[in-house]
Amino acid sequence: MAEGDNRSTNQLAAETASLEEQLQGWGEVILVTDKILRWEKPWFPPAIIGVVSFVFLMVYYLDPSVLSGVSCFVMLLCLADYLVPALAPRIFGSTKWTTEQQQRFHEICSNLVKTRRRIVGWWKRLFVFKEEKPKMYFTTMLCSLAVIAWIGQQVHNLFLTYLIVIFFLLFPGLNKHGIISKYAGMAKREVNKLLKQKEKKNE
Repeated sequence: MAEGDNRSTNQLAAETASLEEQLQGWGEVILVTDKILRWEKPWFPPAIIGVVSFVFLMVYYLDPSVLSGVSCFVMLLCLADYLVPALAPRIFGSTKWTTEQQQRFHEICSNLVKTRRRIVGWWKRLFVFKEEKPKMYFTTMLCSLAVIAWIGQQVHNLFLTYLIVIFFLLFPGLNKHGIISKYAGMAKREVNKLLKQKEKKNE
């Protein structure tokens, strides 16, 4: 058991080191983005919402086709991949890279690797669920996809995408400041109260 844990830890360290090497040119940008997403200043949340709202308003106003939108998005990614590693050291200054920043960069890369592992684990468990309980798998998938399709039919696709993007960008800050755990705890307590009331009625 201990040998397996050591192997897993060594593999995690190797994957983290590899990702750090790949993202080294983006280090300064990643650290600044991390500060924004974790709301280190009180005006960061409204700034995030404002920027995302402006981008989506521009998309709504220009109303590009799917092919044009995807092409422009990939083009921006290619430009960023080319320009950011070259310009970031000049803008932020490579001499300002401190031990604390290096440690935070390592933590971010480690969290990204762990998140990727979780996603792969969920994906594998889904296929295990499919093999072990195929009827329940297909019933669950069909019902879930039907609900998602119904929601997509009721809400404008661009507005729905806007809400999803806003949620994902605000999630790190909500999690760091304990807002998610607070309301999740409140919801859990309410559910427990309802279950207890139901048990008393049944008695």
